[in-house]
Amino acid sequence: MQKKVLIISSDNTGHGHKSITESLCEKIGVNSDEVKTHVVDGFSLGGKLLSLIGSSYGPITRTSGFLWKIVWKLTAIKASLVNNFIELQIKRNFLQLIEEVEPDVILSVHPNFNGSILNILEKQKIKIPFLTLIADLVNIYPLWADRRADYILSPTEEAKEKCLEFGVPKEKIAVLGFPVRSRFFANDKNVQVAQDQKPPLKCLIMSGGEGVGNMKRIAENMLDNFDCRVKIIAGRNEKLKAELEETLSRYGEKVEIYGFTKNIQDLMFASDIALTRGSPNIMFEAVASNTPLIITGALPGQEEDNPAFAQKLNLGVVCNDINNIKPIIEDLLKNDGYKLNSIKRSQKAFINDHAAEDILQFILETVKLYYQEETNDDVSLSYN
Repeated sequence: MQKKVLIISSDNTGHGHKSITESLCEKIGVNSDEVKTHVVDGFSLGGKLLSLIGSSYGPITRTSGFLWKIVWKLTAIKASLVNNFIELQIKRNFLQLIEEVEPDVILSVHPNFNGSILNILEKQKIKIPFLTLIADLVNIYPLWADRRADYILSPTEEAKEKCLEFGVPKEKIAVLGFPVRSRFFANDKNVQVAQDQKPPLKCLIMSGGEGVGNMKRIAENMLDNFDCRVKIIAGRNEKLKAELEETLSRYGEKVEIYGFTKNIQDLMFASDIALTRGSPNIMFEAVASNTPLIITGALPGQEEDNPAFAQKLNLGVVCNDINNIKPIIEDLLKNDGYKLNSIKRSQKAFINDHAAEDILQFILETVKLYYQEETNDDVSLSYN
């Protein structure tokens, strides 16, 4: 019998939640006879107010990392206040959604909707298995770790440890990896490193869907010190794209600048090095494409420890000061690219190319066991 999965995601708070959702839907599409999915932007359930809050993520992270840090810390202090506020905003539309979709399981991939939805299900005595898929790697919101969830799916052991610190029982946490869309996984044509005796070096500079970070200075450091070709992805930040096109025009054909693009995997495959901030989905997509990383920063809050996470596992190197890009790249390229090749080998050994499939199978097994246990429980659902 076909199972219906309701996924609560987000279209506007970065691109990570959306890309995770797409990776799961990709696997669900292969198993469409067994699974049917319904995806909703959680912020849209709260009308204009909550949609406005969700859409503010981009402008805040583009213009003020300090302000974002304050927002992140304040909302992490008292999770129940956030849950109660969002519960009030989404209750009516969420209950209508449940009535229309009749899901067999709910999967949340955004922290803002875990506790709020669990509040509603609990108060309305609606029995539907609820799972959370954490979209961060090391530093996680308390909102991710609601112990009432049937299971919390963690991408890393580090995130699991945080859940345990927040009081989630060990048996409710499953470490299944970070799901990446299949088109990012490296093929046989993308396994050799362009070494220092084979210029030009092909570099990709990016900073997530919102286009934050000092891309101009990074590009100038690259172009002034190396025989290289640089491609820059400014994301949704149209102002940044225009500024880069103007200020970097003196480098001519050595620079190509893109806005938000859907073929990032092709740009990664064509690159020897990717310079990016510590965005989880961008980091994992680069690792899947077997493209060595230079991590040049991270958003405060949920991304702060991601650069160290990558460096510890030899998935890339960290550049805390843009002025140090030259010696860092020289170190990567010396001895016929020994360190670059070492990073590529570590990436291939680390990445779980079937994480999305593992997550889907875990969800389906949870649904199966849940309803076996509930077979004799005659509970009427209320949608008031």
